[in-house]
Amino acid sequence: MEFNRYSFERTEQTVFKQQSPPGDFWLRLDNAAKIYPAVKNRELTSVFRISVELKERVKAKPFLEAIMAIENRFPYFKVKLKPGFFWYYLEFENLTTQVKAEGDVPCRAFNKNELMYRVLAKDNRISVEFSHILTDGTGAFEFLKSLLLTYFEKCCIPLPEELAFHRGSEPAAQEEYEDAFNRYFEKSKSPYIKVPKAFQVNFPLKPRPRFSVLIAIIPLDQIAAKAKAYQVSITEYLVAVYLYALQAIYNGLTPLAKRRSYKMVRIEVPINLRKMYLTKTMRNFTLYVMPEMDLRLGHYTFEEIIKTVYHQMQLETDKKLINKMISRNVSGEKNPFIRGVPLFLKSIILSRLLSLGTSAYSGVITNLGKVNLTPEMNKLIDRFVFIPPPPNKILKVNCGVVGFDNKLVMSFGNITTSKELEQHFFSFLTQQGIPVKIENY
Repeated sequence: MEFNRYSFERTEQTVFKQQSPPGDFWLRLDNAAKIYPAVKNRELTSVFRISVELKERVKAKPFLEAIMAIENRFPYFKVKLKPGFFWYYLEFENLTTQVKAEGDVPCRAFNKNELMYRVLAKDNRISVEFSHILTDGTGAFEFLKSLLLTYFEKCCIPLPEELAFHRGSEPAAQEEYEDAFNRYFEKSKSPYIKVPKAFQVNFPLKPRPRFSVLIAIIPLDQIAAKAKAYQVSITEYLVAVYLYALQAIYNGLTPLAKRRSYKMVRIEVPINLRKMYLTKTMRNFTLYVMPEMDLRLGHYTFEEIIKTVYHQMQLETDKKLINKMISRNVSGEKNPFIRGVPLFLKSIILSRLLSLGTSAYSGVITNLGKVNLTPEMNKLIDRFVFIPPPPNKILKVNCGVVGFDNKLVMSFGNITTSKELEQHFFSFLTQQGIPVKIENY
């Protein structure tokens, strides 16, 4: 499909004024987005991808009609990043949605003349890529879901009336572009506890372009049964496997390398706060929990790791502790001193904070959960794939997970020459009796 041959004619009167708030449309960055403009570059793009792979090849005409039908339904995504004196902000730009044939490297950076999201297609795959400045995985998935279901409509496939999605004919609700962090901010006097630095894999970096993705397809029923046997969730089980793999890498180091390495092994796990707080926001609304183990205490069996992960995640997802994290994060941007610092100085500070923050964890695993539409719609889909943003040179590897039907798809993004982490991870699963099919994305 040559999507570059198609163009979209637009006028200044296209729907936007009916679906956007009155007056000049602009948005402050939400609390989670504020750090990304300071650190993004051609490699550290802060761009992630969600794909749906259909059982039939994508048809160009209805696909493009679907994009035209929904793009103005999401005015808060049709924005550009603008620098102010104190903060960056988002300003509406009446540009058309980028529609491109899929290239070789996922999660590429956006340039300053583009919107910060794009739609891609290749054979039977439809993908959307978003900058984290705009939204998180949940918001991007809702956009993809709307595009997918509208595409089915344009292919004359009837949709059940009860199927909930953002229809192109409906106006955007104001709550969709609220900063939910500010809405649920409550000032707290809890002291900040410094987190010690964590163990990092020391794999050599690849030459540019560094980012590559390895896909693993795992039977969802089998991994769910294994997690149930340990009385944990699938996410908790996968986090435990990740920690177990990192421990194996640490154990394989030379004595000198072990002495030089940090001994805390810690995984960052994003939590979708929409499950805890009432909001329809399509912007970022995610915080992180970080289960850990201290290698100074000796070798951990998998049973010990999974027990530790379960209890730590249960504790850290307590709503009072989440409230404390929201308070700590939002209080920083509300601090009169920080608010008065010029943007160029803020960018230097935020870039340094990201490096310090990344040094506190050894890996990231993001689980979007299981996608389920209707039995009729599900029959048209093969699988979903979630690719998180390229990791930085400290972290080096990260992981995204999404389930559909009986397939759990894991995506390891890697900027190094080594696949040792992935090998340990999937070898453990196969030893547990869980089959794993590996693909290059």
